[in-house]
Amino acid sequence: RSGKLTPSQVAKNIIAVLEDCNKSTPPLRAIVQWDQEQIMLMAEASTARYRNKCTLSYLDGIPVCLKEEFKVVPYHHRVGTVYLGTEPETEDATVAKKLREAGAIIIGVSNMHELGTGTTGCNPNRYHKIPRNPYKPNHFTGGSSSGSAAAVAAGLCPVAIGTDGGGSVRIPASFCGVVGLKGTFGRISCHGSLPLSYSTVSVGPICTSVADAAIVYSILAEPDPLYPYSLKQPKATLSDMRAPDLKGLKLGVDWTFFKACDAEVLSICEKAVEHLQSLGASVVEVSLPEMEEVRVAHVICILSEMRDFLQPDFNKHFEEMNLDTRANLALASQFTALDYITANRQRTRSMRFLREIFTTVNCILTPAVASTAPRIYESDLLTGSSDMSSTVRSMRYMQLGNFTGIPGLVVPIGYSTAGLPISFQVMAKWWDEAVLLRIGLKLEQFRSQTKKPSIYYDILA
Repeated sequence: RSGKLTPSQVAKNIIAVLEDCNKSTPPLRAIVQWDQEQIMLMAEASTARYRNKCTLSYLDGIPVCLKEEFKVVPYHHRVGTVYLGTEPETEDATVAKKLREAGAIIIGVSNMHELGTGTTGCNPNRYHKIPRNPYKPNHFTGGSSSGSAAAVAAGLCPVAIGTDGGGSVRIPASFCGVVGLKGTFGRISCHGSLPLSYSTVSVGPICTSVADAAIVYSILAEPDPLYPYSLKQPKATLSDMRAPDLKGLKLGVDWTFFKACDAEVLSICEKAVEHLQSLGASVVEVSLPEMEEVRVAHVICILSEMRDFLQPDFNKHFEEMNLDTRANLALASQFTALDYITANRQRTRSMRFLREIFTTVNCILTPAVASTAPRIYESDLLTGSSDMSSTVRSMRYMQLGNFTGIPGLVVPIGYSTAGLPISFQVMAKWWDEAVLLRIGLKLEQFRSQTKKPSIYYDILA
């Protein structure tokens, strides 16, 4: 607004950075498709709007990227594979369309775990390669919205859009030390993303701050006639987000579940709970029943739905898939119709338990991920990575939100002794993202410092 900088200047800086970051050793591999001409067209249009004082929204001129799971004109809709999206896309996903209408500059599409089937982001195929964690390049970013989190953490853009079916926004945001919001199921339209799992996936922003996440959420969250699950939602608000304290809020903690994480993670997360209490919130002990059943049932639902949708791909493109994708889809083929029905009965039970819990508390607190980002080994670069125990650990605090559809926000609160980010999660009842954002702003105050990642580009310089 001051005119000291224009969207066109920022866009030129980003283009220079995109050329540089994939030539570095190791390459960042956050953005896997971008087009200089497209970026400059959007930036110049935005620069003219600023000059004429007729901007479209708070996102006008702001650089954003979208996970390759979304259709974005004119890029290939590859969804992390080598075989999909053979032709350039001619139609935008709803979120891409809304971002364009808001004046945002789409700088490209971001890397992802192949077909969203893992939580590391490890994707050794020729189009993608392995995105690097900006804090420690020899560690994973987390997945499956891997490139989205890496792009934001490395400074390429302050906003990226991901999808979250088993923590796929919140895990990479946590590993890369940025903010990640998984909206309530149906809150933000999934139209134009590959429908991998129709009952567990929500869309959400990965951002540099909670305020940025709130802005993006307020622009994207509304019913979409092309996405039936979004139609019955109440209006999205940001009510009380800026309240000076947390007085009157009741924060639920199941301490047994909360403590099922690494000692370093637990220590800092316990202090974050004390910080929220010091701002006037009360902590209420709650019991989250049947969490092991939730874990198994979520896996049955997400993998069964993916296997159903990807059956033709599995038969036709098996040889072109990464090894871990084949293993996960082969595992999925072992589930029966009876398993799927039983899992959905568990979903009904779990939603009823949550409904009762949310009559006594405003939200549920947990660590975001039970451990910090795992290391990348030489073999991962060639054949990919499959470590079931690590996958289970990274999803521990994520699955409840995906399985029952409640929203969740992860906020970075500190670092391990090795310098890797540690994050905290807040979950609320359906459609109550506003309370998450209110608490998230206060969690940011708890973080005494924000360390600069070892891979960082200042696109405003």
